[in-house]
This record gives sequence, C-alpha cells and structure tokens, in this order.
Amino acid sequence: MDISIIIINWNSRDLLIDCIKSVYATTHDIVFEIRVVDNGSSDGSIKALRDAFPDVIIIENRHNMGFAKACNQALRLIKGKYVVLLNTDTILTEGAIKTALELMEKEIKIGICGGQLLNSDGTKQNSIANIPSLATELLNKSFLRGLLPKKYLGKEHGISSPVEVESIIGAFMVVRKQAIDETGLIDESYFFFFEETDWCLRMKKMGWKVFYHPDVRVYHLQGQTVKKVNIRARIEYWRSRYIFFKKNHSRATLIALTIGLMMKLLINLSLNLVLGAATAFTNKKAVEKSKIYLNILYWHLSGLPEGWGLKGE
Repeated sequence: MDISIIIINWNSRDLLIDCIKSVYATTHDIVFEIRVVDNGSSDGSIKALRDAFPDVIIIENRHNMGFAKACNQALRLIKGKYVVLLNTDTILTEGAIKTALELMEKEIKIGICGGQLLNSDGTKQNSIANIPSLATELLNKSFLRGLLPKKYLGKEHGISSPVEVESIIGAFMVVRKQAIDETGLIDESYFFFFEETDWCLRMKKMGWKVFYHPDVRVYHLQGQTVKKVNIRARIEYWRSRYIFFKKNHSRATLIALTIGLMMKLLINLSLNLVLGAATAFTNKKAVEKSKIYLNILYWHLSGLPEGWGLKGE
C-alpha cells in the first residue's frame, strides 16, 4: 500500500462524493486505500457513499467527534507509507498526489507536504500558514505578507518551486507515516481548527520538515460545511486559538492575546452596529457580522463554554 487517504465527513454528502470521484480520476499508478470517517451525518452520506464507492472503508460515528479525534481513528488503522488528509470540500487535479509523493520520496526529511489551494474559478487561495503569534492574530495578515514577505509567505509572492514553510493549510496534506510514528497523532484537544498547525509545529520540533509544493494543485471550496453553522464555527475557531496559545506560548502571551482580541472584537462590533443602524439595518453583511461578534462576546462573558462551538452540533 502506497498511501492511505483519509476523509472526515459531516453532513457533506455531495461534496464527499465529488471529492472521492476526483481521487479516482486523478490518482494513477499508485496503490491506495480510502478511509472515510463519518461524524454522525444525517444527510444520507453513508448510503450514498456505499452505493457509489463500495470499496471505500467507512468508520461510522454516532455523533460529531470533531476532526482531530475522527482523523486519529483512521490513522490508527492505516496501511500506507504515506497518509493523505483531504477535506470533503476539495477536488484534486491531475497528478496532485503523485507530484507530492515524488518530492517526499526525494526529500526524506519532509514530514508534511501541502499544495496550492484554488478557488472554484482557479484563482489562488492562501495555502501557507505561519505558526500563530501575537503578530499573526492581532495584525492584518495581508499587511504582514506585504511588510515581511520572506517571513510571511503568501499567494502574492509567486512561489514557483517547493519551499520549506512553518505550516500549511490543512485542506490537503500528505503526511509521512514515519513522521506520525515519531511525533504522535493529532492533538484531540482541538475539535476543529488549528489541529494541523499544531501538528506541523510538533513535527518540526521532532526534526521533520513542512513543505509547500506549488505544482500540487487542489480546488478548495472553502468551508462549505462550517458555513451552515457559521456562528458555532467562529466560536470554535476562537476556542481552538486559545488552546493553541495556552499549549505553545507563555501565560503572558496568552493574556496579551486575549486582551488584544477582545479590543478588536469590541471595535468591530461597534463599527458594524453603527453601520447597521446607519442603513436602517438593511446592510445584511453588517447585521450578520454584528450577530457573530455579539455571540462571541456573549461566549466570553459566559466563561467560554465548550458546547457553544461545533461540539454543540
């Protein structure tokens, strides 16, 4: 077995089917297995999957266990030398997996390889991530990429060859099994968001490299699942960010982050409330943002309860 492909699904039936179709259509001369972990879907995902792809190995969970825990269920069972983690909202292009594998076979210290994520119209998404710091979380990321382009790599920089990076966006990841064995599985403290960043950081600490390959091209329909539960997803993002800083930074840095984020939250909430009021609340975007900011603020005032994020689904 060359690779094990792992896909975590939660009520994304049509996206899941299209994703797997793209795997079979673009992956040739490679022996692979596909393992889908379903997190308690209620949209007929399992039936559709069995009807369309009877060879796919399925793990059925009764409820949503989150991305990290579901991934680890499959990671404990894999047979491949490499693992490919795919989001359901991705579509592979021809030879994407093979191109990543060729680089990893050549550079044996690469533990994780990501590719260029694309919007549906073929334009580039940011596919490289920096390890979260006060700068990345409190300042505008586009500003950082423009100010310090060598440190903060992005889609604007026209990268034409594989390059070592701090972290990658986890919609598509090829991971070496040996690196997993040495580093450990994904940290299950994260329900959703930041788990791949934490994994990249841990692997780098173990001496493994994280690479971005611009010729590995993957369409990414960006969060089609979490858009259905936007407020819960945003709260989950904030919760995971706090977990990452508590684990990987000092207490003083965590306090500074919290204060800074709360200031930004209050400013954004005020601006959107004013904008909404000025337009007699006909500005739907301002109203929607105000709802999100109010819910995040209320979540903080309520003591950051876990059940208010995606765990509540």
